[in-house]
Amino acid sequence: MAYTAQSLAPIIKSYDIRGLVGSEITPEFCRDVGIAFANLVKATEVVIGFDMRPSSPVLVAAFSEGVRATGTNVVNIGLSATDQLYYATGVMNIPGAMFTASHNPASYHGIKLARAGAKPIGAESGLAEIRDSLIHGVLPQSEKKGEERSVDLLEGYGAHLRKLVPCDQIRRLKVVVDAGNGMAGHTVPSVLGSLNLEIIPLYFELDGSFPNHEANPLDLSTLVDLQARVVAEKADLGLAFDGDADRCFLVDEQGHVVEPSLLTALISESELKRVPGSTIIYSLISSKIVPEIITANGGVASRSKVGHSNIKAQMAQTGAIFGGEHSGHFYFKDFWNADSGMLAAFYAISALGNSTSGATFSSLMRKYRKYSSSGEINSEVSDVQSALKRVEQTFGAQGEIDRLDGLTITSQSWWLNVRPSNTEPLLRLNVEADSDDVMCRIRDEALEVIRQ
Repeated sequence: MAYTAQSLAPIIKSYDIRGLVGSEITPEFCRDVGIAFANLVKATEVVIGFDMRPSSPVLVAAFSEGVRATGTNVVNIGLSATDQLYYATGVMNIPGAMFTASHNPASYHGIKLARAGAKPIGAESGLAEIRDSLIHGVLPQSEKKGEERSVDLLEGYGAHLRKLVPCDQIRRLKVVVDAGNGMAGHTVPSVLGSLNLEIIPLYFELDGSFPNHEANPLDLSTLVDLQARVVAEKADLGLAFDGDADRCFLVDEQGHVVEPSLLTALISESELKRVPGSTIIYSLISSKIVPEIITANGGVASRSKVGHSNIKAQMAQTGAIFGGEHSGHFYFKDFWNADSGMLAAFYAISALGNSTSGATFSSLMRKYRKYSSSGEINSEVSDVQSALKRVEQTFGAQGEIDRLDGLTITSQSWWLNVRPSNTEPLLRLNVEADSDDVMCRIRDEALEVIRQ
């Protein structure tokens, strides 16, 4: 198959490989990526996991064939969450590939690649080399083929998570879990089933066509069913996972969505009690409450660009014990600096289950609800740089400017960040302020300027 830079640009992205099944993600393409990946990592064996999408088995078989064509052995762990694949690369100390398109619709599939110990493979750490190998046809194979074996790591993955967060003595909690027909329907019964929880399952049937709603909790419309069920069941907490279950959103007992920044603050406080004085990473669009809580608890707050490869790299550089993103990704030093939605859920369950019997999750989160946030708002623009310039001209004199990731302007009572998309002609706006009125005013003014 002939590949060009133009044909691969929409598929091989900054952090992973993703595209339409049949036209972009094909068995032949996956076989070639398997060859290129094996030649990149130069390991004796690699581990493969996959999600519940109907195309997974065929694509995984092709990828495995490519890997084995180089003489490299394959360990197939079968159906798994992405953080379960990261666990496999850590505990087995071998590179891995996770077949998933995460929260994307059923027509998509993709591959997340990692080196041993869950070290990410992104554009600057291997994906560009894989792309170049495909374009130039540099896909060397071996006369001796590798072998494939199957291993079930679900029980070990769950046991590892349960060791990291104290949940064995929690009071009885009723928890509604929305798996969105994704991989949490496979992992939650095994991983959370032994805890003192009454689990109310919502959409646990594995179905890559996502018949009930997209498995994308970042889209708040997908949380409506969970919110209603939590209230109807008089549950203590609601959990919503995305398709590959590496991201978790929370709903409190009143049916209110808990912003990921607030969970970042809660986990940060917990981790700093465990390891005082540690460094914690937070993405620059996180709420101001996050660095405030880190500092107030004696930690070192380290600001990062958005994106898992940026946070993982900064965690490795600083020795940070934890990192949180406003998108619902949470990273843990004790989990090979990888992100785990399930582990984040453990922290929420532990905080509530180990609190006094009358405490509710909304009461636990009250001290973190200090600011008003717009959430991320996308705008399609014809000229990204001109739009950024207009925002700077309009707001720049009102606060401090920095360009760590896009354009951030910070005043005494509000901040805004505008970042270009890596792949589309979009600008992403985030605004936070001391009050709803100020947030709405800055948000509306910024959107008007961006969308001129």
